Amino acid sequence: MQNWDELRTAYQVARLGTVSGAAEVLGVHHATVIRHIDALEGRLGVKLFQRHARGYTPTEAGRDLLAVAQAADEQFVQLSNRMKGHGETVQGELIVTSIGGVADLLVPVLASFQALHPQLVVRYLTDMRLFRLDYGEAHVAIRAGAAPEEPDNVVQPLVRIRTGLYAARSYADAHGLPATETDLAQHRFVGADSDATRAPFFRWLRARVPETATTFRSGEPQAMETAIRQGAGIGFLSAFRAHGDDTLVEVMPPREEWDSPLWLVTHVDLHRTRKVQAFLTHLKEAAKGWRLCS
Repeated sequence: MQNWDELRTAYQVARLGTVSGAAEVLGVHHATVIRHIDALEGRLGVKLFQRHARGYTPTEAGRDLLAVAQAADEQFVQLSNRMKGHGETVQGELIVTSIGGVADLLVPVLASFQALHPQLVVRYLTDMRLFRLDYGEAHVAIRAGAAPEEPDNVVQPLVRIRTGLYAARSYADAHGLPATETDLAQHRFVGADSDATRAPFFRWLRARVPETATTFRSGEPQAMETAIRQGAGIGFLSAFRAHGDDTLVEVMPPREEWDSPLWLVTHVDLHRTRKVQAFLTHLKEAAKGWRLCS
């Protein structure tokens, strides 16, 4: 069957005996019901109903369709009830996706949430691509930058990640440090491999140093951080990751223009489920204690 809407319409007409009754149950115009019946009869090549003044009476073929459609409807009701039950419990899979570089913040939250709900299987996914919430690729996405605008998504602010410019002490010992912004072009930098990155601090840097100054490039945040710590160049780190690390030197403190706002994104179909709501509440509460985030 190519069109389940037509089959469902025919089932309601056969069950209720009138176009108006089927239209009311389905929440559509009576003309839509007639159009579905005509299209289904045309596709099957048989008459499913006898039309008369009192309404529609199923033919033999219509009664066969009614039996099949009724069984299908009952199975869908059972499936809906089972899925609703899953939606009202905190169990099964919880899939959370985020930008790279915030695992230190999120993994403890995921672990503590799982401890509260031991029947839960947590999947934490990071990737450069955006996971499609409308395709069910994740329950919750944590994204950075401008507020996401995909239709059918619920978007809420989480925190702003503060970012500063840092260098390893080994780099400072070997090359010194820039005293002003004018000196930046004389130094080596660790940066993103793609100019398409949306991070505000990388855009700021590209406007102030020549492309040749970025001598270590990567698309992986962890690789960039490791390169900075190994003395490959000056680079940007989240303030919460650099805080209290004596092997690093702060070249420039965090600036508001470098902040990366984090957004909680959920699909409207899953947003109100108990599992998602419970995790969002847990995450928001934990985020209140994240140091060096605003």
